[in-house]
Parts: sequence; C-alpha cells; structure tokens
Amino acid sequence: MTLTDEERRRGRRNFLKALAGVPPLAAFGAAAVLDGPSRGGPVKAGFIGPGRQGKVLLGQCRREFIDLRAICDINPRNRAEAAEGLVKLGWPRPTLYEDWREMLAKEDIEAVLIATPLWTHAEMATGALASGRHVLVEKMMAYDLEGCARMAEEARTRRLVLEIGYNRFYAPHYQAAYDHVIQAGVIGDIFHVRLMYHRKQSWRRTSAPPSPDYSPARWGYPTWDHLVNWRLYRQYSQGLVAELGGHQIGTTCQFLGSAPTHALGSGGTYRFTDREVNDHVYVILEHPKGRTVTFSSIESNDFDHITEQFMGTKGTLVIGSEGEVMLFTDTDSTTPTGIEVTRKDGNAVLDASESRVADARGRPAAQPGAAGTGGEDRLLPYRLEIATFCSAIRTGTPLRCGVERAAQITATCVAANKAIETRTHVPVATLT
Repeated sequence: MTLTDEERRRGRRNFLKALAGVPPLAAFGAAAVLDGPSRGGPVKAGFIGPGRQGKVLLGQCRREFIDLRAICDINPRNRAEAAEGLVKLGWPRPTLYEDWREMLAKEDIEAVLIATPLWTHAEMATGALASGRHVLVEKMMAYDLEGCARMAEEARTRRLVLEIGYNRFYAPHYQAAYDHVIQAGVIGDIFHVRLMYHRKQSWRRTSAPPSPDYSPARWGYPTWDHLVNWRLYRQYSQGLVAELGGHQIGTTCQFLGSAPTHALGSGGTYRFTDREVNDHVYVILEHPKGRTVTFSSIESNDFDHITEQFMGTKGTLVIGSEGEVMLFTDTDSTTPTGIEVTRKDGNAVLDASESRVADARGRPAAQPGAAGTGGEDRLLPYRLEIATFCSAIRTGTPLRCGVERAAQITATCVAANKAIETRTHVPVATLT
C-alpha cells in the first residue's frame, strides 16, 4: 500500500491525536525499565549464538542490567567477533565456548540468552532451564508444540523466567497503538486484518566458512550451507510463516485479544530452486466472532513491503515497516483513496528480524522521535526486552510476551504451514 504524502501526514496526525498527549515511552515504562533492576545488581549471563541476529541482540545488552560473562558459538569466527565487540564497548573479555553444555557446566551464570537456529531452541532452552538458569530465547519459541511444552514445563516446575524474543511486544509504537487506538475502541470492531511481509530478494546468504577445513557436521549440519542458510531447509526452519510472519501474527493476536481457531493456506517454491522452504506463502487465519486475518509473504516484489492493516467499523490502523503508524477514521474530511507511486528507496529488510542489517553492523539507528512518526530507534525494543527479562529475574517485572502467547504463535505458524502443504482447513492447536 502506497499513500500520498498528504494522506501519510494526515494518518500520522490522527494517530498522535489518539495518544491524547500521553508520552508513549513514559506510558510504556521504558525509562524505568532501562534503569536496570532495582535490587540484586546486573544478572550474570551467558550468550549462545552471536551470529547475524545474535549480534543485534548482543549489541543491545547494557551493563546496568546484565553482566555478560561467556559467549558460545559453534562458529569460531562468531565467537571471536562477539568477544572483540564487547571489549571495544568496555566489557571485560568473556570466556569463549564451542559447546553450550560446557558453558553451563563451568560458568557461574544465572541466565542464558539464546539466538540459535530454530530447531535447537527446545533442546538448549530446556537444558539451560534444567541447570537452574533463566532463559531468553529468540523467536519462534520452538520448532513444534512438543518443544514448546517441554520448555514451558521446565520453566514452570523450576519457577524460572522464560521469555521469547518477539520484540514487537516491547516496541513503544506498537504498544501505544494497542493502548490508545485498539483498546480505546477508536476504530470500532475489527473484522479484517491484512498482514504483508513482501520482499524482492532471495533469502540466501553468502558467507565463507571460518577456515577451509571447517565442518559443522558434528553439530547436525551436513554442509556449511546447511548452517549458514539453515532457514532454507525444512529440518531446521518453519519458513516464511514462522521466521517473518510470526511477528505480525503475534501482534494480531494481541490486538484482537484472541488466538486463531483454523488456518487455510496456499504457497510453494515458485521463484527459487535452491531451497526446501516456500518462497511464496498465502494464509487465512480464522479468529472467533467472524474475524479474518490474511497473511502473505512473497520473495518476488516488495511494493507493499512490511505492513499491517487493522480494519474496523470506525476506521483503519496502518503500521508500516519504518516505525510509521497511521490512523484513518470515518470522521476524516477525506478518506485515503488516492494512490501515489513513489520511488522505492531499496531499504528492504534483509533479515528475519525487526532490525535493519545496517543496525546489526553497528551503524547508527534512526534518531528517536515521537512514536508512530517513523523516527524511532529500531533497536530500542531489544534493549527493553533484555532489560525487562533481567528485571523479571530480579524484581518480578511482568514479561510482555511470555510462554503462553509465544506457544500460541508457534501453534498458529505450524498449522498455517500444514494448511499450505495439505491445502486443507487445519485447526490451530493449543498448548495444554
């Protein structure tokens, strides 16, 4: 969806008016959380998986609330780069490990942050929880519901904190939209939601192994390509629906206050021949009370890019990929019907994350601005996520995502993929 400049300005103005003068960051409690835990000091932690996405998460750790003592990765280059990055930022040099089990056995740590390929989440998180450590693990929670159940049971039994890295629940502009537009009933009853995650690119990554004789075979990856491009293999990945759509599906479940009951889908590997997962997917999610959500992710065109549209009986809420939030209501003097084709800037998101690759490489993020204007610091949600995780350990601060919600996202993504594969009407399971 491409609107004219005037329509965008009007949409942003309407959203800011809906905030009713409440500073979004203050309302969200960001300042208090970023001060760090109020008692007990920084949480002693280890980090598993400082790869591309892991470096983003690692870079948002702050010494006020976390004490990083160890880094683990099966790729020696990732370990070395992560350690050097921390030292340059003034951290003490962490101890480096190749095997996460050895790290748990040797290190005096209270928590573990995990940013490894999806198929490893359940084993690593359950192992860390079983050793008495709190866990923050990147999304999805696990490859399947069985893995989610194991993780949830271990955390519950041992009374440990388990959070899953869906950072939109920590993004001030999303939560401001939820609090001041959705919850306030500004757009009325929502019956339809459109979710788009469109890109014109291959998901493939090009990266040389750390040494000519390096082999990841003993870690479950037959070749270097299986490791560096794990998202393209069904054994390790749940594909576009999970890696990209999970963010939007989670937001929609929060905004609608419900989980989907059934999924329908279509899709396939249409453009690229170098992968096992689909490069085009189209999903319909049925929610209670006649509400329908459509999700599409394509790898052949980025015109709509990354957009969510919540369509209510009194108006429409639009959230874009650059932190832009627009609100259009039936009381507007004119409705946003005009379409203007503008030059694309080529800044398509290249990773299965909510951050830009530029940010991941250490270049400055956007300067902070008013929520919904597109001027947010894109990495703030990561800092809030990690800070809240540490505060939950120290002081019981409530988590924003949590096990139940994350497991429901997993169940939805698994059902959607099954619907695509079987072309049938698939019920969405629940974690029991």
